[in-house]
Amino acid sequence: MASIIQALPTEVVYLITAGEVIDSFASVVRELVENSLDAGATRIVVYLWPQQWRIRVADNGCGMNLEDLQQAATAHSTSKIRSSDDLWKINSLGFRGEALHSLTTLAEVEILSRPPGKSGWRVVYGNGGKAMQVEATAIAPGTVVAVSNLFGNCSSRRQGLPTTAQQMKAVQATIHQIALCHPQVTWQVWQNDRQWFTICPAGTTGQLLPQILNQVRQGDLEEVKLELPHPPNSVLNLVIGLPDRCHRHRPDWVRAAINGRMVNSPEIEQAILSAFHKTLPRDRYPICILHLAISPDQINWNRNPAKTEIYLNEICYWQEQITQAIDQALKISPTNIKESVHTTRVSKLLKAAESKGGYNFNPQTPNEDNQTLNSLKAVAQVSNTYIVVEHPGGMWLVEQHIAHERVLYEQLCDEWQLVPVEPPTILYQLSPAQVSQLQRIGLDIETFGEQLWAVRTLPAMLQQRDDCAEAILELSWGGDLQTAQVAVACRSAIRNGTPMNLQEMQTLLDNWQRTRNPRTCPHGRPIYLSLEESALARFFRRNWVIGKSHGI
Repeated sequence: MASIIQALPTEVVYLITAGEVIDSFASVVRELVENSLDAGATRIVVYLWPQQWRIRVADNGCGMNLEDLQQAATAHSTSKIRSSDDLWKINSLGFRGEALHSLTTLAEVEILSRPPGKSGWRVVYGNGGKAMQVEATAIAPGTVVAVSNLFGNCSSRRQGLPTTAQQMKAVQATIHQIALCHPQVTWQVWQNDRQWFTICPAGTTGQLLPQILNQVRQGDLEEVKLELPHPPNSVLNLVIGLPDRCHRHRPDWVRAAINGRMVNSPEIEQAILSAFHKTLPRDRYPICILHLAISPDQINWNRNPAKTEIYLNEICYWQEQITQAIDQALKISPTNIKESVHTTRVSKLLKAAESKGGYNFNPQTPNEDNQTLNSLKAVAQVSNTYIVVEHPGGMWLVEQHIAHERVLYEQLCDEWQLVPVEPPTILYQLSPAQVSQLQRIGLDIETFGEQLWAVRTLPAMLQQRDDCAEAILELSWGGDLQTAQVAVACRSAIRNGTPMNLQEMQTLLDNWQRTRNPRTCPHGRPIYLSLEESALARFFRRNWVIGKSHGI
Protein backbone atom coordinates (compact mmCIF):
# COMPACT_ATOMS: atom_id res chain seq x y z
CA MET A 1 0.00 0.00 0.00
CA ALA A 2 1.10 3.54 -0.69
CA SER A 3 0.80 4.73 2.91
CA ILE A 4 1.74 2.93 6.14
CA ILE A 5 0.38 3.92 9.56
CA GLN A 6 3.16 5.05 11.88
CA ALA A 7 3.37 6.76 15.26
CA LEU A 8 4.13 10.46 14.97
CA PRO A 9 7.46 11.75 16.31
CA THR A 10 7.27 13.33 19.77
CA GLU A 11 8.15 16.78 18.45
CA VAL A 12 5.17 16.66 16.07
CA VAL A 13 2.80 15.51 18.81
CA TYR A 14 3.79 18.56 20.88
CA LEU A 15 2.78 20.82 17.98
CA ILE A 16 -0.66 19.28 17.58
CA THR A 17 -3.75 20.73 19.20
CA ALA A 18 -5.43 18.41 21.73
CA GLY A 19 -6.81 15.18 20.27
CA GLU A 20 -10.13 14.59 18.56
CA VAL A 21 -13.26 15.37 20.59
CA ILE A 22 -15.31 12.19 21.17
CA ASP A 23 -18.30 13.36 23.18
CA SER A 24 -21.41 12.08 21.36
CA PHE A 25 -22.76 9.72 18.74
CA ALA A 26 -22.34 12.48 16.15
CA SER A 27 -18.66 12.97 16.94
CA VAL A 28 -18.00 9.22 16.62
CA VAL A 29 -19.78 9.11 13.27
CA ARG A 30 -17.89 12.20 12.09
CA GLU A 31 -14.47 10.74 12.89
CA LEU A 32 -15.22 7.36 11.33
CA VAL A 33 -16.76 8.64 8.08
CA GLU A 34 -13.92 11.15 7.68
CA ASN A 35 -11.51 8.22 7.87
CA SER A 36 -13.60 6.50 5.19
CA LEU A 37 -13.41 9.54 2.93
CA ASP A 38 -9.65 9.80 3.45
CA ALA A 39 -9.48 6.17 2.31
CA GLY A 40 -11.15 7.12 -0.98
CA ALA A 41 -14.55 5.60 -0.23
CA THR A 42 -17.39 6.29 -2.66
CA ARG A 43 -19.99 4.35 -0.64
CA ILE A 44 -20.41 4.65 3.12
CA VAL A 45 -22.99 2.80 5.23
CA VAL A 46 -23.63 3.88 8.83
CA TYR A 47 -25.48 1.62 11.28
CA LEU A 48 -26.74 3.04 14.58
CA TRP A 49 -28.19 1.30 17.64
CA PRO A 50 -28.49 4.24 20.06
CA GLN A 51 -30.20 2.34 22.89
CA GLN A 52 -27.42 -0.25 22.78
CA TRP A 53 -24.67 2.36 22.38
CA ARG A 54 -23.43 0.74 19.19
CA ILE A 55 -22.19 2.21 15.90
CA ARG A 56 -20.82 0.54 12.79
CA VAL A 57 -19.42 2.29 9.72
CA ALA A 58 -18.65 0.32 6.54
CA ASP A 59 -16.96 1.70 3.42
CA ASN A 60 -15.47 0.62 0.11
CA GLY A 61 -12.23 2.55 0.57
CA CYS A 62 -8.67 1.35 0.07
CA GLY A 63 -8.62 -0.78 3.23
CA MET A 64 -5.68 -1.58 5.53
CA ASN A 65 -3.24 -4.47 5.62
CA LEU A 66 -2.53 -6.38 8.83
CA GLU A 67 0.46 -4.28 9.82
CA ASP A 68 -1.56 -1.07 9.55
CA LEU A 69 -4.51 -2.59 11.41
CA GLN A 70 -2.33 -3.52 14.36
CA GLN A 71 -0.99 0.04 14.55
CA ALA A 72 -4.19 1.95 13.69
CA ALA A 73 -5.51 2.60 17.21
CA THR A 74 -2.29 3.40 19.04
CA ALA A 75 -1.70 6.98 20.17
CA HIS A 76 -0.92 9.53 17.44
CA SER A 77 -0.63 6.87 14.74
CA THR A 78 -1.48 8.07 11.25
CA SER A 79 -0.61 7.58 7.59
CA LYS A 80 -1.46 11.18 6.74
CA ILE A 81 1.50 13.17 8.04
CA ARG A 82 5.09 12.32 8.95
CA SER A 83 6.79 15.52 10.12
CA SER A 84 6.06 18.98 11.49
CA ASP A 85 6.31 20.40 7.95
CA ASP A 86 3.32 18.27 6.96
CA LEU A 87 1.11 20.23 9.38
CA TRP A 88 1.16 23.03 6.77
CA LYS A 89 0.41 20.70 3.84
CA ILE A 90 -2.68 18.91 5.08
CA ASN A 91 -4.86 17.51 2.28
CA SER A 92 -6.78 14.96 4.37
CA LEU A 93 -9.68 15.29 6.79
CA GLY A 94 -7.73 13.56 9.56
CA PHE A 95 -4.10 13.95 10.56
CA ARG A 96 -3.66 13.69 14.35
CA GLY A 97 -4.03 9.91 14.61
CA GLU A 98 -6.13 10.19 17.76
CA ALA A 99 -9.71 9.33 16.77
CA LEU A 100 -9.45 5.52 16.92
CA HIS A 101 -7.13 5.69 19.94
CA SER A 102 -9.62 7.88 21.82
CA LEU A 103 -12.45 5.51 20.93
CA THR A 104 -10.60 2.52 22.43
CA THR A 105 -10.52 4.33 25.77
CA LEU A 106 -14.27 5.01 25.64
CA ALA A 107 -15.70 1.89 23.99
CA GLU A 108 -15.07 -1.58 22.63
CA VAL A 109 -13.64 -1.29 19.11
CA GLU A 110 -13.04 -3.81 16.37
CA ILE A 111 -12.00 -3.21 12.75
CA LEU A 112 -12.36 -5.49 9.74
CA SER A 113 -10.41 -4.42 6.68
CA ARG A 114 -9.13 -5.68 3.38
CA PRO A 115 -7.12 -3.92 0.66
CA PRO A 116 -8.02 -4.87 -2.95
CA GLY A 117 -6.30 -8.07 -4.01
CA LYS A 118 -5.22 -9.01 -0.47
CA SER A 119 -6.59 -10.95 2.49
CA GLY A 120 -8.99 -9.48 5.03
CA TRP A 121 -8.31 -9.26 8.76
CA ARG A 122 -10.28 -8.61 11.92
CA VAL A 123 -8.63 -6.89 14.88
CA VAL A 124 -10.13 -6.30 18.34
CA TYR A 125 -8.49 -3.54 20.38
CA GLY A 126 -8.01 -3.14 24.10
CA ASN A 127 -7.89 0.02 26.19
CA GLY A 128 -5.17 2.24 24.80
CA GLY A 129 -5.41 0.87 21.27
CA LYS A 130 -3.34 -2.29 21.56
CA ALA A 131 -4.37 -5.12 19.22
CA MET A 132 -5.73 -7.83 21.54
CA GLN A 133 -7.25 -10.29 19.07
CA VAL A 134 -6.25 -10.83 15.42
CA GLU A 135 -7.85 -13.22 12.96
CA ALA A 136 -8.31 -13.63 9.22
CA THR A 137 -11.80 -12.83 7.96
CA ALA A 138 -13.82 -12.79 4.76
CA ILE A 139 -14.75 -9.26 3.80
CA ALA A 140 -15.24 -7.23 0.62
CA PRO A 141 -12.48 -4.67 -0.10
CA GLY A 142 -12.82 -1.77 2.29
CA THR A 143 -13.15 -1.28 6.03
CA VAL A 144 -15.78 -1.86 8.72
CA VAL A 145 -15.34 -0.21 12.13
CA ALA A 146 -17.61 -1.44 14.92
CA VAL A 147 -17.94 0.52 18.18
CA SER A 148 -19.82 -1.08 21.09
CA ASN A 149 -20.67 -0.04 24.65
CA LEU A 150 -19.84 3.60 23.91
CA PHE A 151 -19.05 5.56 27.10
CA GLY A 152 -19.64 2.35 29.04
CA ASN A 153 -16.78 3.19 31.41
CA CYS A 154 -18.05 6.75 31.91
CA SER A 155 -21.63 6.69 33.16
CA SER A 156 -21.62 10.42 33.90
CA ARG A 157 -20.88 11.08 30.20
CA ARG A 158 -23.89 9.01 29.15
CA GLN A 159 -26.15 10.73 31.65
CA GLY A 160 -25.05 14.17 30.46
CA LEU A 161 -25.89 13.54 26.81
CA PRO A 162 -29.08 14.89 25.18
CA THR A 163 -32.05 12.67 24.44
CA THR A 164 -31.73 9.92 21.86
CA ALA A 165 -33.86 11.90 19.39
CA GLN A 166 -31.61 14.95 19.74
CA GLN A 167 -28.48 12.84 19.28
CA MET A 168 -29.86 11.21 16.13
CA LYS A 169 -30.76 14.64 14.79
CA ALA A 170 -27.14 15.69 15.39
CA VAL A 171 -25.90 12.58 13.56
CA GLN A 172 -28.12 13.38 10.59
CA ALA A 173 -26.91 17.00 10.50
CA THR A 174 -23.29 15.81 10.66
CA ILE A 175 -23.73 13.44 7.72
CA HIS A 176 -25.60 16.09 5.74
CA GLN A 177 -22.77 18.58 6.22
CA ILE A 178 -20.14 16.07 5.15
CA ALA A 179 -22.23 14.89 2.18
CA LEU A 180 -22.54 18.44 0.86
CA CYS A 181 -18.74 18.68 0.80
CA HIS A 182 -18.43 15.28 -0.95
CA PRO A 183 -21.42 15.01 -3.32
CA GLN A 184 -19.92 12.10 -5.26
CA VAL A 185 -20.40 9.69 -2.30
CA THR A 186 -23.36 7.33 -1.76
CA TRP A 187 -24.67 7.28 1.82
CA GLN A 188 -26.92 4.75 3.56
CA VAL A 189 -27.85 5.29 7.20
CA TRP A 190 -29.62 2.64 9.29
CA GLN A 191 -31.14 3.03 12.75
CA ASN A 192 -32.14 0.00 14.82
CA ASP A 193 -31.90 -2.33 11.80
CA ARG A 194 -34.18 -0.13 9.68
CA GLN A 195 -33.05 2.09 6.85
CA TRP A 196 -33.31 5.67 8.10
CA PHE A 197 -32.23 7.79 5.12
CA THR A 198 -30.09 7.61 2.01
CA ILE A 199 -28.22 10.22 -0.02
CA CYS A 200 -27.62 9.46 -3.67
CA PRO A 201 -24.45 10.75 -5.33
CA ALA A 202 -24.59 13.88 -7.47
CA GLY A 203 -22.28 15.72 -9.79
CA THR A 204 -22.27 18.91 -7.71
CA THR A 205 -23.33 20.22 -4.31
CA GLY A 206 -26.18 22.12 -5.93
CA GLN A 207 -27.56 18.93 -7.47
CA LEU A 208 -27.31 17.17 -4.09
CA LEU A 209 -28.88 19.90 -1.94
CA PRO A 210 -32.57 19.19 -2.77
CA GLN A 211 -32.14 15.70 -1.24
CA ILE A 212 -31.22 17.34 2.06
CA LEU A 213 -33.30 20.52 2.01
CA ASN A 214 -36.58 19.10 0.76
CA GLN A 215 -38.39 22.40 0.27
CA VAL A 216 -35.78 23.56 -2.25
CA ARG A 217 -36.04 22.54 -5.89
CA GLN A 218 -33.21 22.41 -8.41
CA GLY A 219 -34.65 25.41 -10.26
CA ASP A 220 -34.48 27.51 -7.08
CA LEU A 221 -30.69 27.32 -7.04
CA GLU A 222 -27.86 28.96 -8.94
CA GLU A 223 -24.41 27.38 -8.97
CA VAL A 224 -21.14 29.13 -9.81
CA LYS A 225 -17.68 27.62 -10.14
CA LEU A 226 -14.74 30.00 -10.46
CA GLU A 227 -11.10 29.15 -10.94
CA LEU A 228 -9.09 31.85 -9.19
CA PRO A 229 -5.64 32.97 -10.32
CA HIS A 230 -4.41 33.48 -6.76
CA PRO A 231 -3.33 31.35 -5.02
CA PRO A 232 -2.62 28.94 -7.90
CA ASN A 233 -5.14 26.12 -8.47
CA SER A 234 -7.76 27.72 -6.22
CA VAL A 235 -11.41 26.98 -6.99
CA LEU A 236 -14.49 28.68 -5.56
CA ASN A 237 -17.74 26.68 -5.69
CA LEU A 238 -20.90 28.53 -4.77
CA VAL A 239 -24.50 27.37 -4.47
CA ILE A 240 -27.12 30.02 -3.70
CA GLY A 241 -30.86 29.95 -3.34
CA LEU A 242 -32.21 32.61 -5.68
CA PRO A 243 -33.64 35.29 -3.38
CA ASP A 244 -36.89 35.59 -5.33
CA ARG A 245 -37.54 31.87 -4.82
CA CYS A 246 -36.26 30.73 -1.43
CA HIS A 247 -34.93 32.10 1.86
CA ARG A 248 -34.90 31.21 5.55
CA HIS A 249 -36.09 32.55 8.91
CA ARG A 250 -32.61 31.93 10.35
CA PRO A 251 -29.08 32.03 8.89
CA ASP A 252 -28.85 28.25 9.35
CA TRP A 253 -28.07 27.63 5.68
CA VAL A 254 -25.27 30.15 5.34
CA ARG A 255 -22.40 27.69 5.30
CA ALA A 256 -18.75 27.69 4.35
CA ALA A 257 -16.52 24.72 3.58
CA ILE A 258 -12.82 24.61 2.87
CA ASN A 259 -11.05 21.65 1.28
CA GLY A 260 -13.83 19.18 2.04
CA ARG A 261 -14.83 20.25 5.56
CA MET A 262 -17.50 22.64 6.86
CA VAL A 263 -15.92 25.35 8.99
CA ASN A 264 -16.99 28.17 11.27
CA SER A 265 -15.77 31.45 9.80
CA PRO A 266 -17.62 34.58 10.97
CA GLU A 267 -15.68 36.68 8.44
CA ILE A 268 -16.81 34.52 5.51
CA GLU A 269 -20.39 34.25 6.78
CA GLN A 270 -20.60 38.03 7.18
CA ALA A 271 -19.31 38.52 3.63
CA ILE A 272 -22.08 36.22 2.37
CA LEU A 273 -24.80 38.01 4.33
CA SER A 274 -23.54 41.43 3.20
CA ALA A 275 -23.60 40.33 -0.45
CA PHE A 276 -27.32 39.52 -0.11
CA HIS A 277 -28.13 42.84 1.58
CA LYS A 278 -31.33 44.43 0.29
CA THR A 279 -32.25 41.41 -1.83
CA LEU A 280 -34.38 39.60 0.78
CA PRO A 281 -37.44 40.51 2.85
CA ARG A 282 -36.85 41.88 6.32
CA ASP A 283 -35.60 39.31 8.85
CA ARG A 284 -35.02 36.67 6.18
CA TYR A 285 -31.70 35.03 5.36
CA PRO A 286 -30.23 33.45 2.22
CA ILE A 287 -29.46 29.86 1.36
CA CYS A 288 -25.78 29.83 0.45
CA ILE A 289 -23.15 27.07 0.50
CA LEU A 290 -19.61 28.14 -0.27
CA HIS A 291 -16.82 25.62 -0.86
CA LEU A 292 -13.25 26.81 -1.33
CA ALA A 293 -10.63 24.44 -2.67
CA ILE A 294 -7.33 26.15 -1.97
CA SER A 295 -3.68 25.36 -1.36
CA PRO A 296 -3.25 23.80 2.12
CA ASP A 297 -0.45 26.23 2.97
CA GLN A 298 -3.11 28.98 3.10
CA ILE A 299 -4.91 27.30 6.02
CA ASN A 300 -4.07 26.50 9.62
CA TRP A 301 -6.24 23.48 10.51
CA ASN A 302 -4.45 22.92 13.81
CA ARG A 303 -6.34 25.49 15.89
CA ASN A 304 -9.24 23.50 17.29
CA PRO A 305 -9.82 19.82 18.20
CA ALA A 306 -12.90 19.68 15.98
CA LYS A 307 -10.97 21.33 13.09
CA THR A 308 -13.90 23.62 12.38
CA GLU A 309 -12.24 26.82 13.57
CA ILE A 310 -9.42 27.72 11.25
CA TYR A 311 -7.10 30.54 10.37
CA LEU A 312 -7.30 31.50 6.69
CA ASN A 313 -4.58 33.67 5.20
CA GLU A 314 -5.63 36.84 3.33
CA ILE A 315 -9.22 36.77 4.61
CA CYS A 316 -10.01 40.16 3.01
CA TYR A 317 -9.06 38.78 -0.40
CA TRP A 318 -11.37 35.81 0.05
CA GLN A 319 -14.22 38.04 1.20
CA GLU A 320 -13.83 40.07 -1.99
CA GLN A 321 -13.85 36.94 -4.19
CA ILE A 322 -16.94 35.61 -2.41
CA THR A 323 -18.79 38.89 -2.87
CA GLN A 324 -17.96 38.96 -6.58
CA ALA A 325 -19.07 35.34 -7.02
CA ILE A 326 -22.42 36.02 -5.34
CA ASP A 327 -22.90 39.14 -7.46
CA GLN A 328 -22.30 37.03 -10.58
CA ALA A 329 -24.77 34.38 -9.44
CA LEU A 330 -27.49 36.96 -8.73
CA LYS A 331 -27.29 38.66 -12.12
CA ILE A 332 -29.50 37.77 -15.05
CA SER A 333 -27.18 36.73 -17.87
CA PRO A 334 -27.24 34.49 -20.97
CA THR A 335 -25.81 31.64 -18.87
CA ASN A 336 -28.68 31.59 -16.40
CA ILE A 337 -31.56 32.42 -18.72
CA LYS A 338 -31.93 28.70 -19.13
CA GLU A 339 -33.25 27.52 -22.47
CA SER A 340 -35.47 24.47 -22.12
CA VAL A 341 -33.85 21.18 -23.03
CA HIS A 342 -35.95 18.68 -24.97
CA THR A 343 -34.83 15.07 -24.87
CA THR A 344 -37.65 13.00 -26.34
CA ARG A 345 -38.07 12.25 -30.03
CA VAL A 346 -41.42 14.00 -30.12
CA SER A 347 -39.98 17.12 -28.53
CA LYS A 348 -37.21 17.19 -31.13
CA LEU A 349 -39.82 17.00 -33.86
CA LEU A 350 -41.71 19.81 -32.16
CA LYS A 351 -38.60 21.97 -32.09
CA ALA A 352 -37.94 21.29 -35.78
CA ALA A 353 -41.53 22.18 -36.65
CA GLU A 354 -41.34 25.40 -34.67
CA SER A 355 -38.16 26.54 -36.41
CA LYS A 356 -39.99 26.36 -39.76
CA GLY A 357 -43.18 27.97 -38.57
CA GLY A 358 -44.03 31.58 -37.82
CA TYR A 359 -44.47 31.09 -34.08
CA ASN A 360 -40.87 30.22 -33.20
CA PHE A 361 -40.44 30.96 -29.51
CA ASN A 362 -36.67 30.41 -29.43
CA PRO A 363 -35.05 32.92 -31.80
CA GLN A 364 -31.28 32.93 -32.01
CA THR A 365 -29.69 35.84 -30.19
CA PRO A 366 -26.58 37.56 -31.49
CA ASN A 367 -23.32 36.53 -29.84
CA GLU A 368 -22.35 40.01 -28.65
CA ASP A 369 -21.61 41.72 -25.36
CA ASN A 370 -25.18 43.02 -25.27
CA GLN A 371 -26.62 39.55 -25.79
CA THR A 372 -28.56 39.63 -22.54
CA LEU A 373 -30.15 42.99 -23.27
CA ASN A 374 -31.19 41.92 -26.76
CA SER A 375 -32.58 38.62 -25.49
CA LEU A 376 -35.27 40.26 -23.33
CA LYS A 377 -37.95 41.88 -25.45
CA ALA A 378 -40.89 43.92 -24.16
CA VAL A 379 -44.06 42.62 -25.81
CA ALA A 380 -46.99 44.24 -24.00
CA GLN A 381 -48.29 45.77 -20.77
CA VAL A 382 -50.96 44.04 -18.68
CA SER A 383 -53.22 46.05 -16.35
CA ASN A 384 -50.78 48.97 -16.68
CA THR A 385 -48.71 47.07 -14.11
CA TYR A 386 -46.92 44.07 -15.62
CA ILE A 387 -44.59 44.02 -18.60
CA VAL A 388 -44.85 40.89 -20.73
CA VAL A 389 -41.31 39.91 -21.68
CA GLU A 390 -40.18 37.38 -24.28
CA HIS A 391 -36.78 35.69 -23.98
CA PRO A 392 -35.14 32.63 -25.62
CA GLY A 393 -36.34 30.24 -22.93
CA GLY A 394 -39.92 31.39 -22.47
CA MET A 395 -41.64 34.49 -21.11
CA TRP A 396 -41.68 36.59 -17.96
CA LEU A 397 -44.08 38.96 -16.27
CA VAL A 398 -42.12 41.88 -14.79
CA GLU A 399 -43.80 44.22 -12.30
CA GLN A 400 -42.86 47.69 -13.51
CA HIS A 401 -42.83 49.51 -10.16
CA ILE A 402 -40.44 47.25 -8.31
CA ALA A 403 -38.20 46.74 -11.36
CA HIS A 404 -37.83 50.52 -11.56
CA GLU A 405 -37.37 50.66 -7.78
CA ARG A 406 -34.39 48.28 -8.04
CA VAL A 407 -32.87 50.47 -10.78
CA LEU A 408 -33.29 53.68 -8.79
CA TYR A 409 -32.08 52.15 -5.53
CA GLU A 410 -28.79 51.02 -7.02
CA GLN A 411 -28.34 54.41 -8.67
CA LEU A 412 -28.85 56.05 -5.28
CA CYS A 413 -26.38 53.68 -3.62
CA ASP A 414 -23.78 54.53 -6.23
CA GLU A 415 -24.38 58.26 -6.10
CA TRP A 416 -26.36 59.73 -3.20
CA GLN A 417 -26.70 63.26 -4.54
CA LEU A 418 -28.19 66.07 -2.46
CA VAL A 419 -29.06 69.24 -4.35
CA PRO A 420 -29.98 72.74 -3.07
CA VAL A 421 -33.60 73.84 -3.55
CA GLU A 422 -35.03 77.33 -3.71
CA PRO A 423 -37.45 78.14 -2.28
CA PRO A 424 -36.88 75.65 0.55
CA THR A 425 -39.42 72.99 1.44
CA ILE A 426 -41.26 73.99 4.62
CA LEU A 427 -42.26 71.37 7.17
CA TYR A 428 -44.51 71.81 10.20
CA GLN A 429 -44.35 70.32 13.71
CA LEU A 430 -41.29 68.08 13.52
CA SER A 431 -40.08 66.35 16.67
CA PRO A 432 -36.42 66.71 17.71
CA ALA A 433 -35.90 63.06 16.70
CA GLN A 434 -37.23 63.76 13.19
CA VAL A 435 -34.97 66.78 12.78
CA SER A 436 -32.00 64.76 13.97
CA GLN A 437 -32.85 61.94 11.54
CA LEU A 438 -32.97 64.30 8.54
CA GLN A 439 -29.63 65.77 9.55
CA ARG A 440 -28.19 62.26 9.95
CA ILE A 441 -28.91 61.41 6.31
CA GLY A 442 -27.34 64.67 5.15
CA LEU A 443 -30.25 67.08 4.59
CA ASP A 444 -29.71 70.78 5.36
CA ILE A 445 -32.55 71.71 7.73
CA GLU A 446 -33.02 74.74 10.01
CA THR A 447 -35.75 76.39 12.04
CA PHE A 448 -37.93 78.81 10.06
CA GLY A 449 -40.29 80.02 12.73
CA GLU A 450 -42.38 78.56 15.50
CA GLN A 451 -42.93 74.85 14.75
CA LEU A 452 -41.62 75.43 11.21
CA TRP A 453 -38.50 74.03 9.57
CA ALA A 454 -36.93 74.82 6.21
CA VAL A 455 -35.27 72.00 4.26
CA ARG A 456 -32.72 73.53 1.85
CA THR A 457 -31.23 70.39 0.29
CA LEU A 458 -32.99 67.31 -1.08
CA PRO A 459 -32.14 64.02 -2.75
CA ALA A 460 -31.99 64.86 -6.45
CA MET A 461 -34.75 62.38 -7.34
CA LEU A 462 -37.27 64.18 -5.12
CA GLN A 463 -36.55 67.69 -6.41
CA GLN A 464 -39.29 67.82 -9.05
CA ARG A 465 -41.93 65.80 -7.21
CA ASP A 466 -45.22 67.34 -6.13
CA ASP A 467 -45.23 65.19 -2.99
CA CYS A 468 -41.76 66.31 -1.94
CA ALA A 469 -42.83 67.37 1.57
CA GLU A 470 -44.54 64.01 2.18
CA ALA A 471 -41.40 62.22 1.01
CA ILE A 472 -39.21 64.16 3.45
CA LEU A 473 -41.59 63.38 6.30
CA GLU A 474 -41.31 59.71 5.38
CA LEU A 475 -37.51 59.96 5.57
CA SER A 476 -37.71 61.61 8.99
CA TRP A 477 -39.22 58.59 10.70
CA GLY A 478 -35.97 56.76 11.18
CA GLY A 479 -33.50 54.31 9.70
CA ASP A 480 -30.00 54.58 8.32
CA LEU A 481 -28.91 56.02 4.99
CA GLN A 482 -29.70 52.81 3.12
CA THR A 483 -33.22 52.82 4.52
CA ALA A 484 -33.60 56.36 3.28
CA GLN A 485 -32.32 55.37 -0.16
CA VAL A 486 -34.87 52.54 -0.33
CA ALA A 487 -37.65 54.95 0.63
CA VAL A 488 -36.59 57.49 -2.00
CA ALA A 489 -36.35 54.80 -4.68
CA CYS A 490 -39.78 53.42 -3.79
CA ARG A 491 -41.42 56.86 -3.89
CA SER A 492 -39.67 57.84 -7.12
CA ALA A 493 -40.31 54.65 -9.08
CA ILE A 494 -43.00 54.53 -11.73
CA ARG A 495 -46.34 53.65 -10.17
CA ASN A 496 -48.33 50.55 -10.98
CA GLY A 497 -51.31 51.65 -13.06
CA THR A 498 -49.19 53.97 -15.20
CA PRO A 499 -49.47 53.30 -18.96
CA MET A 500 -46.16 52.75 -20.77
CA ASN A 501 -45.39 52.43 -24.47
CA LEU A 502 -43.13 49.71 -25.84
CA GLN A 503 -40.03 51.91 -25.95
CA GLU A 504 -40.49 52.96 -22.32
CA MET A 505 -40.96 49.36 -21.27
CA GLN A 506 -37.88 48.25 -23.21
CA THR A 507 -35.76 51.01 -21.68
CA LEU A 508 -36.87 49.97 -18.20
CA LEU A 509 -36.06 46.33 -18.98
CA ASP A 510 -32.60 47.23 -20.26
CA ASN A 511 -31.81 49.34 -17.19
CA TRP A 512 -33.18 46.67 -14.86
CA GLN A 513 -31.04 43.91 -16.40
CA ARG A 514 -27.91 45.97 -15.77
CA THR A 515 -28.54 46.10 -12.02
CA ARG A 516 -26.42 44.05 -9.64
CA ASN A 517 -29.35 42.27 -7.99
CA PRO A 518 -32.17 42.11 -10.54
CA ARG A 519 -34.16 39.28 -8.97
CA THR A 520 -35.76 41.17 -6.07
CA CYS A 521 -36.55 44.74 -5.09
CA PRO A 522 -34.73 46.31 -2.08
CA HIS A 523 -37.58 45.06 0.15
CA GLY A 524 -37.02 41.48 -1.04
CA ARG A 525 -40.09 41.14 -3.28
CA PRO A 526 -39.62 39.06 -6.46
CA ILE A 527 -39.57 41.29 -9.56
CA TYR A 528 -40.55 38.78 -12.23
CA LEU A 529 -42.60 35.63 -12.71
CA SER A 530 -40.99 33.08 -15.03
CA LEU A 531 -43.04 30.99 -17.45
CA GLU A 532 -40.52 28.75 -19.15
CA GLU A 533 -41.16 27.42 -22.65
CA SER A 534 -41.03 23.82 -21.43
CA ALA A 535 -43.76 24.53 -18.88
CA LEU A 536 -45.91 26.24 -21.52
CA ALA A 537 -45.45 23.28 -23.87
CA ARG A 538 -46.52 20.85 -21.13
CA PHE A 539 -49.56 22.92 -20.17
CA PHE A 540 -50.82 23.17 -23.76
CA ARG A 541 -49.84 19.52 -24.45
CA ARG A 542 -48.16 20.53 -27.68
CA ASN A 543 -46.06 17.35 -27.91
CA TRP A 544 -49.18 15.25 -27.27
CA VAL A 545 -51.13 16.96 -30.09
CA ILE A 546 -48.36 16.62 -32.66
CA GLY A 547 -47.66 13.06 -31.61
CA LYS A 548 -51.33 12.03 -31.91
CA SER A 549 -51.90 13.81 -35.21
CA HIS A 550 -48.89 12.12 -36.80
CA GLY A 551 -49.43 8.72 -35.25
CA ILE A 552 -46.21 8.80 -33.22
